[in-house]
Amino acid sequence: MSVVKVNADGSLHLRARLVIPASEIQLRVTTSGGPGGQHANRSLTKVIASFDVVSSNVLSDGERDLLVERLGTEVRASSSRFRSQSANRAAALESLALKLHSGMLRQTPRRPTRPTRASQTRRVDEKKARSRIKQTRRGLED
Repeated sequence: MSVVKVNADGSLHLRARLVIPASEIQLRVTTSGGPGGQHANRSLTKVIASFDVVSSNVLSDGERDLLVERLGTEVRASSSRFRSQSANRAAALESLALKLHSGMLRQTPRRPTRPTRASQTRRVDEKKARSRIKQTRRGLED
């Protein structure tokens, strides 16, 4: 099951309570470029989806600050993988939703740990053993 969901109306369902309406997502279409001859040069199949984090009405202040810090004031995603505009629109919205979701994940702080007594003893014993091996390789000095 996917973490994010793109609704039929173009809105993004990111969490249980957070839905970004389609009115806050700007979609722009352009030519995809690359190989394909005149079809690629004339067809508007590439879709660029952008979301303005600062002017959003659905984000809380904490979510907004987190997204601005991690992703910037505007988040963009584009797709030109497919030949059809509708498939690229769905792919761009899915990519945008994944970016926003990953940008809002809060990392649990790392708790510093200490090496166990047994691991410290093993480390010192391995160093001593290696030292003995190297000592036996030395030639006798006259």
